[in-house]
Amino acid sequence: MTETLDRTAQISLLSQQWDAIEALVAPLDEDGWRTPSALPGWSVFDIVAHVIGTESWLLGDRPPAHDPTRVKTDVRTLPYVRNETAVLNEIWVDRLRPLSGARLLEFYRDVIDRRRSALAAIGDAEWAKETVSPIGQISYGRFMRVRLFDCWTHELDIADALGMPVEEGGPRGELAFAEFVLGIPRVVAKKGEAPDGARIAFTLTGPLARTLRIQVAGRAKYVDEFDQPATVEIRMDSRLFVRLGCGRTKAEEHLDEITIEGDAELGHRIVRHLAFTL
Repeated sequence: MTETLDRTAQISLLSQQWDAIEALVAPLDEDGWRTPSALPGWSVFDIVAHVIGTESWLLGDRPPAHDPTRVKTDVRTLPYVRNETAVLNEIWVDRLRPLSGARLLEFYRDVIDRRRSALAAIGDAEWAKETVSPIGQISYGRFMRVRLFDCWTHELDIADALGMPVEEGGPRGELAFAEFVLGIPRVVAKKGEAPDGARIAFTLTGPLARTLRIQVAGRAKYVDEFDQPATVEIRMDSRLFVRLGCGRTKAEEHLDEITIEGDAELGHRIVRHLAFTL
């Protein structure tokens, strides 16, 4: 389950993804910016600040200095900060919080314009070069697909918080989803405790409709077809699947939207433990 990392096409999709986030937040008043999201401790404002922080880090920028008139937050003590990537994310968010929504949007536009220029200057050799990322040492091109996935997910977070529907399929959604599903086999085997020999089929409806087949044989991996009937088939909308995998909601709140056939115990254990993203 991989996608060709075509540099020009992928940069274009990432640029479109940044535009999609801007389109959601540009009309907001200050109250709208401060709308709580499904992410612990974060508002819509904080999500955009996080995107700014990551793209700024990629430009080599440092977080703004701490405002001495504010109480300094020890971000490592926050219950949802569990690793060094989260620490850096939270520092950027905390340092940008004193800004107004309008000022944050100006900051966002400036950073995104600079990132577009930086990406336009990248050649094939740099695109293929190994670099450090939140998921380990990967090519820069793969890292930009991770960035697309992250920004796409945060577009959904913002839209959900504001109660605004957005298009979750299309080229951006397809490429982001291709990155997302790479983590599903491991979580099915490790957290879902699917035993050796198990065959798990996810039948997804909605904007990213497809069937994902995972077979556990020493390790869990995708297969095109099973040589025997599925041990369990799990059916749900792709929108719910993404939100469960990203830890934005819990299966217990959506059991009427999930159909499980076959090994019900295994199926319920898997859907209750799908969350795996940072």
